[in-house]
Amino acid sequence: MTLRPGIARSESIGAFRRVPAVSIETNRWVVERALRYDIGWFDYASADEPLESSGDSDSLGLNSVLPKGNLLRDLAVTLQPPIGALASGSNILEWPSPLLQYQREGVMALITRPALLLADSMGLGKTIQSIAALRILYHRSEIQSALVVCPAGLVAQWRSEFARWAPELTVVPVQGSSTERGRLWRVPAHVRLIGYETLRGDVLDVRDSPALRQTLDVVVLDEASRIKNGRSGIAVACKLLPAERRWALTGTPVENSLEDAVSILDFLVNNQSVGRHRAQITANGSDVKAQLRAYQLRRRREDVLPQLPSKRVNEITIELPPAQRAVYDRAEQDGIIQLTGRESTTIVHVLELISRLKQICNYDPASGESGKLADISERMTELVSQGDRALIFSQFVDDMFGIGRLAHHLKPYNPLSYTGSLTMQQRTDAVAKFLKNSDHKVLLLSLRAGGQGLNLQAASFVFHLDRWWNPAVEEQAESRAHRMGQTKPVTIYRYICANTIEERIDAKLREKRRIFQDAVDDATLDISKMLTESEVFGLLGLGKPR
Repeated sequence: MTLRPGIARSESIGAFRRVPAVSIETNRWVVERALRYDIGWFDYASADEPLESSGDSDSLGLNSVLPKGNLLRDLAVTLQPPIGALASGSNILEWPSPLLQYQREGVMALITRPALLLADSMGLGKTIQSIAALRILYHRSEIQSALVVCPAGLVAQWRSEFARWAPELTVVPVQGSSTERGRLWRVPAHVRLIGYETLRGDVLDVRDSPALRQTLDVVVLDEASRIKNGRSGIAVACKLLPAERRWALTGTPVENSLEDAVSILDFLVNNQSVGRHRAQITANGSDVKAQLRAYQLRRRREDVLPQLPSKRVNEITIELPPAQRAVYDRAEQDGIIQLTGRESTTIVHVLELISRLKQICNYDPASGESGKLADISERMTELVSQGDRALIFSQFVDDMFGIGRLAHHLKPYNPLSYTGSLTMQQRTDAVAKFLKNSDHKVLLLSLRAGGQGLNLQAASFVFHLDRWWNPAVEEQAESRAHRMGQTKPVTIYRYICANTIEERIDAKLREKRRIFQDAVDDATLDISKMLTESEVFGLLGLGKPR
Protein backbone atom coordinates (compact mmCIF):
# COMPACT_ATOMS: atom_id res chain seq x y z
CA MET A 1 0.00 0.00 0.00
CA THR A 2 1.31 3.43 -0.89
CA LEU A 3 0.58 6.38 1.34
CA ARG A 4 -0.30 9.96 0.57
CA PRO A 5 0.96 12.27 3.33
CA GLY A 6 -1.91 13.14 5.63
CA ILE A 7 -4.32 10.51 4.22
CA ALA A 8 -5.13 7.01 5.46
CA ARG A 9 -7.86 4.44 4.89
CA SER A 10 -9.44 2.58 7.76
CA GLU A 11 -11.58 -0.48 7.14
CA SER A 12 -13.44 0.22 10.36
CA ILE A 13 -14.91 3.41 8.95
CA GLY A 14 -14.88 2.35 5.31
CA ALA A 15 -13.79 5.75 4.03
CA PHE A 16 -10.77 7.94 3.63
CA ARG A 17 -10.08 10.46 6.35
CA ARG A 18 -7.51 13.20 6.59
CA VAL A 19 -4.80 12.72 9.20
CA PRO A 20 -2.40 15.67 9.64
CA ALA A 21 1.28 15.29 10.42
CA VAL A 22 2.40 14.21 13.88
CA SER A 23 5.44 14.97 15.98
CA ILE A 24 7.89 12.51 17.48
CA GLU A 25 6.21 12.89 20.88
CA THR A 26 2.78 12.12 19.41
CA ASN A 27 4.21 9.26 17.36
CA ARG A 28 5.55 7.61 20.47
CA TRP A 29 2.14 7.91 22.05
CA VAL A 30 0.58 6.39 18.91
CA VAL A 31 3.04 3.49 18.79
CA GLU A 32 2.54 2.71 22.45
CA ARG A 33 -1.22 2.87 21.92
CA ALA A 34 -1.04 0.62 18.87
CA LEU A 35 0.90 -2.03 20.74
CA ARG A 36 -1.93 -2.34 23.26
CA TYR A 37 -4.38 -3.49 20.60
CA ASP A 38 -4.74 -6.51 18.35
CA ILE A 39 -3.86 -4.99 14.96
CA GLY A 40 -5.21 -7.93 12.99
CA TRP A 41 -8.41 -6.00 12.15
CA PHE A 42 -6.49 -3.69 9.85
CA ASP A 43 -5.93 -5.63 6.60
CA TYR A 44 -4.03 -3.57 4.05
CA ALA A 45 -4.58 -6.17 1.33
CA SER A 46 -8.32 -5.67 1.60
CA ALA A 47 -8.14 -2.11 0.34
CA ASP A 48 -9.81 -2.15 -3.06
CA GLU A 49 -7.57 0.59 -4.45
CA PRO A 50 -4.23 1.90 -3.21
CA LEU A 51 -3.72 5.55 -2.43
CA GLU A 52 -1.54 7.52 -4.76
CA SER A 53 1.81 8.55 -3.33
CA SER A 54 2.51 12.27 -3.43
CA GLY A 55 6.13 12.16 -2.36
CA ASP A 56 8.23 11.33 0.62
CA SER A 57 5.97 10.53 3.54
CA ASP A 58 8.66 11.70 5.95
CA SER A 59 6.73 14.98 5.94
CA LEU A 60 4.66 13.20 8.55
CA GLY A 61 7.69 13.06 10.83
CA LEU A 62 7.58 9.27 11.09
CA ASN A 63 10.92 8.11 9.67
CA SER A 64 12.69 9.05 12.87
CA VAL A 65 10.44 6.69 14.79
CA LEU A 66 9.53 3.83 12.42
CA PRO A 67 11.17 2.64 9.19
CA LYS A 68 9.37 2.83 5.87
CA GLY A 69 7.16 -0.16 5.13
CA ASN A 70 6.60 -0.92 8.79
CA LEU A 71 3.01 -1.81 9.60
CA LEU A 72 3.07 0.23 12.79
CA ARG A 73 4.34 3.19 10.82
CA ASP A 74 1.27 3.12 8.61
CA LEU A 75 -0.94 2.38 11.57
CA ALA A 76 0.46 5.44 13.34
CA VAL A 77 -1.06 7.59 10.64
CA THR A 78 -4.47 6.05 11.17
CA LEU A 79 -4.34 6.25 14.97
CA GLN A 80 -3.02 9.79 15.25
CA PRO A 81 -5.06 11.63 17.90
CA PRO A 82 -7.41 14.30 16.55
CA ILE A 83 -6.98 17.96 17.37
CA GLY A 84 -9.79 17.79 19.88
CA ALA A 85 -7.95 15.14 21.88
CA LEU A 86 -4.81 17.27 22.01
CA ALA A 87 -6.76 20.28 23.31
CA SER A 88 -9.03 18.38 25.69
CA GLY A 89 -6.58 17.85 28.52
CA SER A 90 -6.08 14.15 27.84
CA ASN A 91 -2.79 12.47 28.68
CA ILE A 92 -1.47 13.26 25.18
CA LEU A 93 -0.72 16.89 26.04
CA GLU A 94 -0.98 18.16 29.57
CA TRP A 95 -2.34 21.64 30.25
CA PRO A 96 -1.95 23.62 33.50
CA SER A 97 -5.73 23.88 33.67
CA PRO A 98 -8.49 22.57 31.41
CA LEU A 99 -9.33 24.60 28.34
CA LEU A 100 -12.99 25.64 28.38
CA GLN A 101 -15.27 24.55 25.56
CA TYR A 102 -15.26 27.93 23.81
CA GLN A 103 -11.46 28.04 24.11
CA ARG A 104 -11.13 24.60 22.50
CA GLU A 105 -13.33 25.86 19.68
CA GLY A 106 -11.08 28.90 19.35
CA VAL A 107 -7.98 26.69 19.22
CA MET A 108 -9.63 24.57 16.52
CA ALA A 109 -10.46 27.68 14.48
CA LEU A 110 -6.88 28.97 14.72
CA ILE A 111 -5.40 25.64 13.71
CA THR A 112 -7.69 24.99 10.78
CA ARG A 113 -7.70 28.45 9.16
CA PRO A 114 -4.78 30.24 7.48
CA ALA A 115 -6.14 33.62 8.56
CA LEU A 116 -8.28 34.46 11.58
CA LEU A 117 -9.28 37.50 13.59
CA LEU A 118 -9.82 36.22 17.13
CA ALA A 119 -11.95 39.05 18.52
CA ASP A 120 -13.24 37.57 21.77
CA SER A 121 -14.30 40.05 24.40
CA MET A 122 -11.48 41.14 26.66
CA GLY A 123 -10.66 38.69 29.43
CA LEU A 124 -11.62 35.47 27.62
CA GLY A 125 -8.07 34.21 27.12
CA LYS A 126 -7.06 35.03 23.56
CA THR A 127 -3.40 34.64 24.57
CA ILE A 128 -3.99 31.17 26.00
CA GLN A 129 -5.93 30.03 22.93
CA SER A 130 -3.13 31.22 20.65
CA ILE A 131 -0.40 29.51 22.67
CA ALA A 132 -2.40 26.28 22.82
CA ALA A 133 -2.90 26.37 19.05
CA LEU A 134 0.81 26.95 18.45
CA ARG A 135 1.74 24.12 20.81
CA ILE A 136 -0.58 21.67 19.06
CA LEU A 137 0.69 22.71 15.63
CA TYR A 138 4.25 22.07 16.77
CA HIS A 139 3.32 18.67 18.17
CA ARG A 140 1.69 17.81 14.87
CA SER A 141 4.84 18.90 12.99
CA GLU A 142 2.78 21.39 10.99
CA ILE A 143 4.91 24.43 11.85
CA GLN A 144 8.55 25.15 12.57
CA SER A 145 8.60 28.90 13.21
CA ALA A 146 6.29 31.45 14.83
CA LEU A 147 6.48 35.15 15.60
CA VAL A 148 4.30 36.96 18.13
CA VAL A 149 4.14 40.74 17.76
CA CYS A 150 2.73 42.57 20.77
CA PRO A 151 3.02 45.86 22.69
CA ALA A 152 6.50 46.04 24.21
CA GLY A 153 5.06 46.05 27.72
CA LEU A 154 3.45 42.65 27.16
CA VAL A 155 6.52 40.72 25.94
CA ALA A 156 7.33 39.53 29.47
CA GLN A 157 3.74 38.41 30.04
CA TRP A 158 3.66 36.44 26.78
CA ARG A 159 6.93 34.75 27.75
CA SER A 160 5.47 33.85 31.15
CA GLU A 161 2.31 32.40 29.57
CA PHE A 162 4.38 30.31 27.14
CA ALA A 163 6.37 28.92 30.09
CA ARG A 164 3.09 27.91 31.72
CA TRP A 165 1.09 26.65 28.73
CA ALA A 166 3.83 25.35 26.39
CA PRO A 167 6.94 24.78 28.53
CA GLU A 168 8.66 22.59 25.93
CA LEU A 169 8.76 25.40 23.36
CA THR A 170 11.84 27.60 23.17
CA VAL A 171 10.75 31.25 23.31
CA VAL A 172 13.16 34.08 22.43
CA PRO A 173 12.28 37.76 22.98
CA VAL A 174 13.90 39.94 20.30
CA GLN A 175 15.09 42.91 22.37
CA GLY A 176 18.18 44.99 23.06
CA SER A 177 20.56 46.81 20.73
CA SER A 178 20.39 46.38 16.98
CA THR A 179 23.42 44.07 17.14
CA GLU A 180 21.85 41.98 19.87
CA ARG A 181 18.55 41.79 18.00
CA GLY A 182 20.37 40.67 14.86
CA ARG A 183 21.83 37.80 16.85
CA LEU A 184 18.47 36.92 18.42
CA TRP A 185 16.81 36.72 14.99
CA ARG A 186 19.31 33.97 14.14
CA VAL A 187 19.10 32.02 17.41
CA PRO A 188 17.15 28.74 16.97
CA ALA A 189 13.71 29.11 18.53
CA HIS A 190 10.19 27.79 18.26
CA VAL A 191 8.68 31.20 18.95
CA ARG A 192 10.03 34.74 18.86
CA LEU A 193 8.41 37.66 20.68
CA ILE A 194 8.87 41.25 19.57
CA GLY A 195 7.34 44.64 20.32
CA TYR A 196 5.59 46.59 17.56
CA GLU A 197 8.03 49.49 17.50
CA THR A 198 11.02 47.17 17.52
CA LEU A 199 9.57 45.22 14.61
CA ARG A 200 8.97 48.42 12.67
CA GLY A 201 12.63 49.36 13.02
CA ASP A 202 13.93 45.88 12.22
CA VAL A 203 11.78 45.60 9.08
CA LEU A 204 11.85 49.12 7.65
CA ASP A 205 15.20 50.49 8.84
CA VAL A 206 17.48 47.47 8.38
CA ARG A 207 18.89 46.50 4.99
CA ASP A 208 18.33 42.80 4.29
CA SER A 209 16.15 42.54 7.40
CA PRO A 210 16.48 39.21 9.21
CA ALA A 211 12.74 39.40 9.90
CA LEU A 212 12.04 39.00 6.18
CA ARG A 213 14.59 36.36 5.22
CA GLN A 214 12.32 33.37 5.67
CA THR A 215 8.63 32.65 5.40
CA LEU A 216 7.31 32.17 8.89
CA ASP A 217 4.77 29.48 9.57
CA VAL A 218 2.68 31.69 11.87
CA VAL A 219 2.59 35.41 12.65
CA VAL A 220 0.42 36.49 15.58
CA LEU A 221 -0.51 40.13 16.15
CA ASP A 222 -1.59 40.71 19.75
CA GLU A 223 -3.61 43.89 20.40
CA ALA A 224 -3.95 44.05 16.63
CA SER A 225 -5.64 47.44 16.81
CA ARG A 226 -2.05 48.74 16.83
CA ILE A 227 -2.16 48.43 13.03
CA LYS A 228 -5.50 50.24 12.68
CA ASN A 229 -3.78 53.03 10.76
CA GLY A 230 -2.95 51.13 7.60
CA ARG A 231 -0.44 53.80 6.50
CA SER A 232 1.62 53.71 9.70
CA GLY A 233 5.10 52.22 9.75
CA ILE A 234 3.95 49.56 12.21
CA ALA A 235 1.13 48.41 9.93
CA VAL A 236 3.39 48.37 6.87
CA ALA A 237 6.04 46.33 8.71
CA CYS A 238 3.50 43.77 9.94
CA LYS A 239 2.01 43.33 6.48
CA LEU A 240 5.45 42.77 4.97
CA LEU A 241 6.11 39.74 7.19
CA PRO A 242 6.04 36.60 5.01
CA ALA A 243 3.91 33.98 6.76
CA GLU A 244 1.81 30.93 5.92
CA ARG A 245 -0.69 31.71 8.69
CA ARG A 246 -1.72 35.07 10.04
CA TRP A 247 -3.66 35.52 13.28
CA ALA A 248 -4.86 38.83 14.69
CA LEU A 249 -5.98 39.15 18.31
CA THR A 250 -8.04 42.07 19.59
CA GLY A 251 -11.14 42.54 21.66
CA THR A 252 -11.88 45.82 19.86
CA PRO A 253 -11.50 45.41 16.08
CA VAL A 254 -13.08 48.84 15.68
CA GLU A 255 -12.07 51.62 18.05
CA ASN A 256 -12.27 54.85 16.13
CA SER A 257 -13.76 54.13 12.72
CA LEU A 258 -14.40 51.35 10.25
CA GLU A 259 -10.93 52.04 8.85
CA ASP A 260 -9.53 50.21 11.92
CA ALA A 261 -11.12 46.94 10.86
CA VAL A 262 -10.12 47.53 7.23
CA SER A 263 -6.42 47.57 8.08
CA ILE A 264 -6.63 44.43 10.25
CA LEU A 265 -8.63 42.59 7.59
CA ASP A 266 -6.13 43.68 4.96
CA PHE A 267 -3.35 42.08 7.03
CA LEU A 268 -5.32 38.82 7.09
CA VAL A 269 -6.81 38.71 3.61
CA ASN A 270 -4.07 40.10 1.39
CA ASN A 271 -1.12 37.86 2.26
CA GLN A 272 0.92 38.15 -0.92
CA SER A 273 3.83 36.19 0.58
CA VAL A 274 1.80 33.01 0.04
CA GLY A 275 -0.21 34.18 -2.96
CA ARG A 276 -3.39 35.20 -1.11
CA HIS A 277 -4.64 38.46 -2.56
CA ARG A 278 -8.21 39.65 -2.87
CA ALA A 279 -10.01 42.82 -3.82
CA GLN A 280 -9.30 45.95 -1.82
CA ILE A 281 -11.42 46.15 1.33
CA THR A 282 -13.26 49.42 1.76
CA ALA A 283 -14.64 51.12 4.85
CA ASN A 284 -18.16 50.59 3.56
CA GLY A 285 -20.26 49.22 6.40
CA SER A 286 -21.68 46.26 4.50
CA ASP A 287 -18.24 45.34 3.09
CA VAL A 288 -16.64 45.36 6.55
CA LYS A 289 -19.50 43.29 7.97
CA ALA A 290 -19.14 40.70 5.21
CA GLN A 291 -15.38 40.40 5.74
CA LEU A 292 -15.77 40.15 9.51
CA ARG A 293 -18.29 37.35 9.10
CA ALA A 294 -15.72 35.52 6.96
CA TYR A 295 -12.63 36.06 9.13
CA GLN A 296 -13.72 37.00 12.64
CA LEU A 297 -14.41 34.66 15.56
CA ARG A 298 -15.96 36.67 18.36
CA ARG A 299 -17.48 35.49 21.63
CA ARG A 300 -18.81 37.75 24.38
CA ARG A 301 -18.21 37.14 28.05
CA GLU A 302 -21.88 37.05 28.93
CA ASP A 303 -22.43 34.35 26.31
CA VAL A 304 -19.58 31.96 27.17
CA LEU A 305 -18.83 32.74 30.81
CA PRO A 306 -22.15 33.12 32.57
CA GLN A 307 -20.33 32.17 35.77
CA LEU A 308 -17.97 35.16 35.52
CA PRO A 309 -18.73 37.56 38.38
CA SER A 310 -20.76 40.56 37.37
CA LYS A 311 -19.36 43.96 36.42
CA ARG A 312 -21.24 46.96 37.72
CA VAL A 313 -20.44 50.33 36.15
CA ASN A 314 -21.12 53.46 38.20
CA GLU A 315 -20.81 56.85 36.55
CA ILE A 316 -20.15 59.28 39.37
CA THR A 317 -21.05 62.89 38.71
CA ILE A 318 -18.93 65.12 40.94
CA GLU A 319 -19.72 68.71 41.85
CA LEU A 320 -16.52 70.71 41.97
CA PRO A 321 -15.78 72.30 45.38
CA PRO A 322 -16.15 76.11 45.41
CA ALA A 323 -12.48 77.06 44.94
CA GLN A 324 -11.92 74.40 42.26
CA ARG A 325 -15.10 75.52 40.50
CA ALA A 326 -13.95 79.12 40.44
CA VAL A 327 -10.55 78.14 38.99
CA TYR A 328 -12.19 75.93 36.36
CA ASP A 329 -14.72 78.56 35.25
CA ARG A 330 -12.03 81.22 34.97
CA ALA A 331 -9.74 78.88 32.97
CA GLU A 332 -12.51 77.98 30.53
CA GLN A 333 -13.62 81.58 30.04
CA ASP A 334 -10.07 82.86 29.58
CA GLY A 335 -9.25 80.01 27.23
CA ILE A 336 -12.23 80.69 25.00
CA ILE A 337 -11.35 84.39 24.88
CA GLN A 338 -7.82 83.53 23.80
CA LEU A 339 -9.06 81.13 21.12
CA THR A 340 -11.54 83.59 19.68
CA GLY A 341 -8.89 86.30 19.67
CA ARG A 342 -6.39 84.31 17.64
CA GLU A 343 -5.91 85.09 13.98
CA SER A 344 -5.88 81.38 13.20
CA THR A 345 -7.41 78.89 15.61
CA THR A 346 -6.89 75.21 14.83
CA ILE A 347 -8.22 72.01 16.33
CA VAL A 348 -4.84 71.55 18.06
CA HIS A 349 -5.39 74.77 20.02
CA VAL A 350 -8.85 73.60 21.07
CA LEU A 351 -7.58 70.19 22.19
CA GLU A 352 -4.85 71.85 24.25
CA LEU A 353 -7.48 73.87 26.11
CA ILE A 354 -9.64 70.80 26.63
CA SER A 355 -6.66 68.96 28.13
CA ARG A 356 -5.96 71.83 30.57
CA LEU A 357 -9.59 71.89 31.65
CA LYS A 358 -9.57 68.13 32.24
CA GLN A 359 -6.48 68.53 34.43
CA ILE A 360 -8.23 71.13 36.57
CA CYS A 361 -11.17 68.73 36.93
CA ASN A 362 -8.69 66.31 38.53
CA TYR A 363 -7.00 68.76 40.90
CA ASP A 364 -6.73 72.46 41.60
CA PRO A 365 -3.12 73.31 42.50
CA ALA A 366 -4.03 76.75 43.83
CA SER A 367 -6.47 75.60 46.52
CA GLY A 368 -5.48 71.93 46.80
CA GLU A 369 -9.12 71.00 46.26
CA SER A 370 -10.26 67.95 44.29
CA GLY A 371 -13.78 66.61 44.37
CA LYS A 372 -12.59 63.41 42.66
CA LEU A 373 -9.74 62.68 45.06
CA ALA A 374 -11.97 63.31 48.05
CA ASP A 375 -14.51 60.81 46.75
CA ILE A 376 -11.83 58.22 45.91
CA SER A 377 -10.41 58.49 49.44
CA GLU A 378 -13.79 57.78 51.00
CA ARG A 379 -14.39 54.77 48.76
CA MET A 380 -10.86 53.42 49.31
CA THR A 381 -11.38 53.50 53.08
CA GLU A 382 -14.53 51.42 52.73
CA LEU A 383 -13.28 48.89 50.20
CA VAL A 384 -10.00 48.28 52.04
CA SER A 385 -11.96 47.64 55.25
CA GLN A 386 -13.80 44.91 53.30
CA GLY A 387 -10.52 43.28 52.23
CA ASP A 388 -10.73 44.53 48.63
CA ARG A 389 -8.11 46.20 46.46
CA ALA A 390 -8.31 48.63 43.56
CA LEU A 391 -6.89 49.79 40.24
CA ILE A 392 -6.96 53.49 39.38
CA PHE A 393 -6.39 54.68 35.80
CA SER A 394 -5.53 58.14 34.57
CA GLN A 395 -4.43 59.54 31.22
CA PHE A 396 -2.08 61.91 33.09
CA VAL A 397 1.10 60.69 34.78
CA ASP A 398 2.56 63.90 36.24
CA ASP A 399 2.84 64.76 39.94
CA MET A 400 0.35 67.59 39.71
CA PHE A 401 -2.72 66.15 37.98
CA GLY A 402 -2.24 62.39 37.44
CA ILE A 403 -0.53 59.27 38.76
CA GLY A 404 2.00 61.23 40.82
CA ARG A 405 -0.77 63.19 42.54
CA LEU A 406 -2.70 59.98 43.24
CA ALA A 407 0.40 58.30 44.72
CA HIS A 408 0.85 61.19 47.14
CA HIS A 409 -2.85 61.40 48.03
CA LEU A 410 -3.24 57.64 48.60
CA LYS A 411 0.05 57.07 50.42
CA PRO A 412 -1.64 55.35 53.41
CA TYR A 413 -2.70 52.52 51.06
CA ASN A 414 0.88 51.70 49.99
CA PRO A 415 0.24 52.37 46.29
CA LEU A 416 2.29 51.05 43.37
CA SER A 417 2.61 52.83 40.02
CA TYR A 418 2.69 51.49 36.46
CA THR A 419 3.48 54.05 33.77
CA GLY A 420 5.25 54.27 30.43
CA SER A 421 8.21 56.03 32.05
CA LEU A 422 9.19 52.81 33.85
CA THR A 423 11.48 50.24 32.28
CA MET A 424 9.99 46.91 31.24
CA GLN A 425 11.55 45.27 34.28
CA GLN A 426 10.17 47.92 36.62
CA ARG A 427 6.69 47.43 35.17
CA THR A 428 6.94 43.66 35.57
CA ASP A 429 8.13 44.10 39.17
CA ALA A 430 5.25 46.47 39.97
CA VAL A 431 2.66 43.96 38.74
CA ALA A 432 4.36 41.09 40.59
CA LYS A 433 4.44 43.05 43.85
CA PHE A 434 0.78 43.95 43.56
CA LEU A 435 -0.27 40.37 42.86
CA LYS A 436 1.87 38.80 45.57
CA ASN A 437 1.70 41.34 48.38
CA SER A 438 -1.77 42.30 49.57
CA ASP A 439 -0.28 45.15 51.62
CA HIS A 440 -0.37 47.14 48.39
CA LYS A 441 -4.04 48.12 48.32
CA VAL A 442 -4.02 50.04 45.07
CA LEU A 443 -2.19 49.97 41.74
CA LEU A 444 -2.06 53.28 39.86
CA LEU A 445 -1.80 52.90 36.08
CA SER A 446 -1.51 55.23 33.15
CA LEU A 447 -4.27 54.35 30.74
CA ARG A 448 -1.97 53.91 27.76
CA ALA A 449 0.72 51.81 29.45
CA GLY A 450 -1.46 49.67 31.70
CA GLY A 451 -4.80 49.56 29.94
CA GLN A 452 -4.25 46.35 27.97
CA GLY A 453 -2.78 42.89 28.29
CA LEU A 454 -2.30 42.74 32.06
CA ASN A 455 -3.94 40.19 34.37
CA LEU A 456 -4.86 42.00 37.58
CA GLN A 457 -7.68 39.91 39.04
CA ALA A 458 -6.35 40.64 42.54
CA ALA A 459 -8.33 43.88 42.32
CA SER A 460 -12.10 43.99 42.27
CA PHE A 461 -12.57 47.77 42.10
CA VAL A 462 -11.55 49.96 39.15
CA PHE A 463 -11.53 53.77 39.14
CA HIS A 464 -11.20 56.10 36.14
CA LEU A 465 -9.86 59.37 37.52
CA ASP A 466 -10.48 61.02 34.15
CA ARG A 467 -12.24 60.06 30.94
CA TRP A 468 -10.37 59.11 27.78
CA TRP A 469 -11.57 60.07 24.32
CA ASN A 470 -12.26 56.46 23.45
CA PRO A 471 -14.63 54.36 25.61
CA ALA A 472 -13.16 51.15 24.15
CA VAL A 473 -9.83 52.01 25.80
CA GLU A 474 -11.61 52.42 29.13
CA GLU A 475 -13.32 49.06 28.72
CA GLN A 476 -9.99 47.42 27.96
CA ALA A 477 -8.61 48.87 31.17
CA GLU A 478 -11.55 47.57 33.19
CA SER A 479 -10.95 44.10 31.77
CA ARG A 480 -7.60 43.94 33.58
CA ALA A 481 -9.70 43.04 36.63
CA HIS A 482 -12.91 41.70 35.09
CA ARG A 483 -11.61 38.61 33.34
CA MET A 484 -11.19 34.86 33.72
CA GLY A 485 -9.87 34.04 37.17
CA GLN A 486 -11.79 36.83 38.90
CA THR A 487 -13.73 35.49 41.88
CA LYS A 488 -15.48 38.68 43.02
CA PRO A 489 -17.97 41.02 41.39
CA VAL A 490 -16.09 43.95 39.84
CA THR A 491 -17.17 47.51 40.55
CA ILE A 492 -16.26 50.31 38.14
CA TYR A 493 -16.27 54.02 38.99
CA ARG A 494 -16.08 56.53 36.13
CA TYR A 495 -15.84 60.16 37.22
CA ILE A 496 -17.46 63.09 35.41
CA CYS A 497 -17.40 66.62 36.80
CA ALA A 498 -20.75 68.34 36.44
CA ASN A 499 -21.07 71.36 34.17
CA THR A 500 -17.57 70.92 32.75
CA ILE A 501 -15.95 69.85 29.52
CA GLU A 502 -16.03 66.25 30.82
CA GLU A 503 -19.82 66.20 30.83
CA ARG A 504 -19.98 67.55 27.28
CA ILE A 505 -17.43 65.06 25.96
CA ASP A 506 -19.31 62.16 27.56
CA ALA A 507 -22.57 63.20 25.91
CA LYS A 508 -20.91 63.49 22.50
CA LEU A 509 -19.22 60.08 22.80
CA ARG A 510 -22.51 58.40 23.72
CA GLU A 511 -24.09 59.92 20.64
CA LYS A 512 -21.28 58.82 18.33
CA ARG A 513 -21.06 55.28 19.73
CA ARG A 514 -24.71 54.61 18.91
CA ILE A 515 -24.06 55.46 15.25
CA PHE A 516 -21.38 52.79 14.90
CA GLN A 517 -22.81 49.98 17.02
CA ASP A 518 -24.76 48.73 14.02
CA ALA A 519 -21.60 48.35 11.93
CA VAL A 520 -19.38 46.27 14.24
CA ASP A 521 -20.10 44.90 17.69
CA ASP A 522 -18.67 47.20 20.38
CA ALA A 523 -17.55 49.82 17.84
CA THR A 524 -16.37 53.02 19.50
CA LEU A 525 -14.84 56.27 18.43
CA ASP A 526 -11.85 58.47 19.16
CA ILE A 527 -13.22 61.97 19.42
CA SER A 528 -9.98 63.58 18.29
CA LYS A 529 -10.16 61.64 15.01
CA MET A 530 -13.83 61.00 14.37
CA LEU A 531 -15.59 64.18 15.48
CA THR A 532 -15.61 66.86 12.86
CA GLU A 533 -13.76 70.09 13.58
CA SER A 534 -17.12 71.77 14.07
CA GLU A 535 -18.09 69.23 16.71
CA VAL A 536 -14.80 69.61 18.62
CA PHE A 537 -15.11 73.40 18.57
CA GLY A 538 -18.71 72.98 19.65
CA LEU A 539 -17.59 71.36 22.92
CA LEU A 540 -16.45 74.83 23.97
CA GLY A 541 -19.37 76.65 22.38
CA LEU A 542 -17.21 77.97 19.56
CA GLY A 543 -18.28 78.38 15.96
CA LYS A 544 -16.69 76.71 12.97
CA PRO A 545 -12.94 77.25 12.63
CA ARG A 546 -11.81 80.13 10.50
